[in-house]
Amino acid sequence: MIVCIAEKPSVARDIARIIGATGSHDGYMEGNGYQVTWTFGHLCTLKEPHDYTPMWKSWSLTALPMIPPRFGIKLIDDNGIKKQFGIIERLMQAADSIVNCGDAGQEGELIQRWVMQKAGVKCPIKRLWISSMTDEAIREGFAKLKDQQDYQPLYLAGLSRAIGDWLLGMNATRLYTLKYGQNRQVLSIGRVQTPTLALIVKRQREIESFKPEPYWVLATIYRDTTFTAVIDDGEDRDKDKKKSPKGFSSKEEGEKAFVLIEGKPFMVTGVAKKNGTEQPPQLYDLTSLQVDCNRKFGYSAEQSLNLIQSLYEHKFTTYPRVDTQYLSDDIYSKCPQTLNGLYQVKFFGKAPYADIIRSIGGKPLKKSKRVFDTSKVTDHHAIIPTGVIPQGLSDAERNVYDLIARRFIGVFLPDCQFSSTTVTGEVDKIKFKATGKEIINPGWRIVKAKESDEERNGNEELTLPTFVKGESGNHYPTLTEKWTTPPPYYTEASLLRAMETAGRFVDDETLRAALKENGIGRPSSRAGIIETLFKRRYIKRERKRLVATPTGIELIDIIHEELLKSCELTGIWEKKLRDIEHKTYDAQQFVNELKQQVTEIVNDVMRDNSNRRITVMTDADLKTMKSTKK
Repeated sequence: MIVCIAEKPSVARDIARIIGATGSHDGYMEGNGYQVTWTFGHLCTLKEPHDYTPMWKSWSLTALPMIPPRFGIKLIDDNGIKKQFGIIERLMQAADSIVNCGDAGQEGELIQRWVMQKAGVKCPIKRLWISSMTDEAIREGFAKLKDQQDYQPLYLAGLSRAIGDWLLGMNATRLYTLKYGQNRQVLSIGRVQTPTLALIVKRQREIESFKPEPYWVLATIYRDTTFTAVIDDGEDRDKDKKKSPKGFSSKEEGEKAFVLIEGKPFMVTGVAKKNGTEQPPQLYDLTSLQVDCNRKFGYSAEQSLNLIQSLYEHKFTTYPRVDTQYLSDDIYSKCPQTLNGLYQVKFFGKAPYADIIRSIGGKPLKKSKRVFDTSKVTDHHAIIPTGVIPQGLSDAERNVYDLIARRFIGVFLPDCQFSSTTVTGEVDKIKFKATGKEIINPGWRIVKAKESDEERNGNEELTLPTFVKGESGNHYPTLTEKWTTPPPYYTEASLLRAMETAGRFVDDETLRAALKENGIGRPSSRAGIIETLFKRRYIKRERKRLVATPTGIELIDIIHEELLKSCELTGIWEKKLRDIEHKTYDAQQFVNELKQQVTEIVNDVMRDNSNRRITVMTDADLKTMKSTKK
């Protein structure tokens, strides 16, 4: 008998139907020589400290650092999990071979490997590796099963990550809680959550310490068009008359310029037109999709991930936990079939994509290297529709599906063609400029979903009237006082982007390259990290803003080890974990180095005799916490 094990019951049922295991039993399906069973995500976890020795059960500074001689796994303490594992163990003990049908990624590999280890599997194991749950993908996957051993480096990288997070999280959390937590609140420390919190705190400090400075903008209206003065920052200027990047830093200087031009004719000194093209946006990876969901609909990162996962499990879109925006070249031949499915989609009796898809029918689809590039695809490709016609979607699911569908259709449409115009003018040697943009052919823009007012205001550009070099006439100058503004608070959208592009916060070139590929946290884990910060009361929401609480701010301030709160630590980890996957770095060495690092962190904090304590926040405190500056 061949035993197949999937990550969820719904996935198992789809696989069972395709391979003919139609007989239903308690905890598994059977038929056609197969038994198909399932986990509920993680059934096993690394052992807790007290599982290694009773002295680690109670929290004590004298017990730190906790470094087990050998890490072990155990079943999660849940009756439903224990029952399902008993079924899995019985099936696997009697199996001739096993097919690992876990999600095709590092975490999916770890989940099933731990279950198989706990069940004491001795028979041969194959690996199903697919990017969507369509019937065709499942059939193709079973026709091309891989050897489990091919994914051993992936498992070792996942295991190393789990052990590393245990060593750092368990020890640093107990250390800081006991030392600074007033015995009232757990101070959670983590390799990803702590640098993420540090980003929020740093931005908040920049905002709070920001001192607005006035500047004055000189503009003039000529032929119903606003021209803005171009400020010359040349070195020959009087050093005492510093200028703002946007205008005059001194009101007196602005008034002097205003008087100089008032009543004198405005002359057009140049008209430059330049035609340009704008390529369609790249396909979605998980982070870019979560960002758009937050910006357009206000969905949290966790809410977006759940919606995207639901669409995947219902076979409407492909595997969601991806960090690439490319498709492998072999997907190209399947795209007409996917577009045909989208053509037939109807919401509320209307076919939202039919007219657009009709416009690109009857000719070969465009194939761009920005879309199809096998070298940019590792485990999975970008998130796209499967072509299965969606049914029974909630409003939120439909919103997310619409984003994915329109982004997919857009990559096959022509570039948007536009004309940019820059008109320069002059009044008594003071230069002015106006710019505008005109869409000549919208191209891919016809597929864009309706924009929010905020997006529309940001994207609108002025279409200028026709100007001729040398023309002149009356104008109406203005001098307006404005103030410099601080950087904006993080939103979930901008924080996700910051986590993804965390390499820009790191000086070391090699580590920056590692973070460019991985960021801090995996795409699938970033939503959970943000939610953890909320649950720990380190941050709170104020409308879309993410605001650090006193607890969060004080925790970042009190952490001794700079590496713990910097993106650099994750950069170091990600590079080494990727090297483990590529067989160029030893997993045991990675763990040994971490053991040494954790020991040093513990010793350093233990030497602190300052007797500092961190503010403990309750849910009531969060509600009454003073709102941020408007």
